[in-house]
Amino acid sequence: MYPVMLALLSALLFGASTPVGKLLLEHLPPFQLAGWLYLGAAAGVAPGLVWNRPVLLSLRRIEKKNLARLVGAVGFGGIAGPVLLLMGLQRASAASVALWLNLELVATAVLGFLIFRDHLGPMGWCGVCGTLLASAMLSWQGGGGGVLALGLVAGACLCWGLDNHWTALIDGITPQQSTFWKGLVAGAVNLGIGSILEPGHAGVVTAALAMGVGAIAYGMSITLYIKAAQYLGATRSQMIFSSAPFFGVGLSIPLLGEWISMLQALAALLLIVSLVYLFRDQHSHRHTHESQWHDHDHHHVDGHHNHVHPGAQPEPTHHHPHRHKPEVHAHPHWPDIHHRHGH
Repeated sequence: MYPVMLALLSALLFGASTPVGKLLLEHLPPFQLAGWLYLGAAAGVAPGLVWNRPVLLSLRRIEKKNLARLVGAVGFGGIAGPVLLLMGLQRASAASVALWLNLELVATAVLGFLIFRDHLGPMGWCGVCGTLLASAMLSWQGGGGGVLALGLVAGACLCWGLDNHWTALIDGITPQQSTFWKGLVAGAVNLGIGSILEPGHAGVVTAALAMGVGAIAYGMSITLYIKAAQYLGATRSQMIFSSAPFFGVGLSIPLLGEWISMLQALAALLLIVSLVYLFRDQHSHRHTHESQWHDHDHHHVDGHHNHVHPGAQPEPTHHHPHRHKPEVHAHPHWPDIHHRHGH
């Protein structure tokens, strides 16, 4: 239940960003707002890292393959994704955009199946198709603007689908470190682009407010999501995280005075059914674990971490380099960091 609660809290925090982002777009254009939000995300996790000097040098000891994953996550998930989302949010209601964000689950599932060796069974594919149909229903009521907004949000979701898989596979640095570097680099890049392409600049109060939203809705949310994804795998974590749009819809009513149409209600019902199908898509089979040396958050009650800690008993969830011995066994499992085998 621990990783499930992490993913659910992450969804709640991120869901709040949609209606709040709609309000902030009245004062800031997309690139500048994306920049301040992600700089806020970096600032939000920085206090817990600043006293630990190795954290600031963490990129020097990360393996090349993990550094490449981090670069991809920053480029797609930190730079491109937020800007595309905010552009779509300018053109559609916050409630519709919030529900469209379930396309991130579709993108994560399809990319996982095609590229990242993430198993998806018949029930999972039914859930994917249902989510696509619900998103199409929401675009109909917006006419041409709705289709353009859907395309922009879908592009953001595709970027975040790639980001989800790369961040779920990164080891050697903690989720807080990953969030810090993503927020710092992506925020600086988008703010720089915005200062060149977009007229006007944010006032101190507006920038501080955007950074505060970024610290909570992005910084804390991303960190919690990465922790969950390392336990559950990107697709299953995304299933739980896909509750974020419903939090966003709920907050759009009191914050923006938006009303939920009958079509939106039907689409939401279809999304809920689709998520149930996706979450029930589990499997169990005999599989092989090769010998592996890596470094990530873990605990000793999952059947995969049986190494001994000399001296004091470690915290229930802790982080250090460790080795896995070769093993062959069968049990129900998710496509987490230890189960990226073929089927």
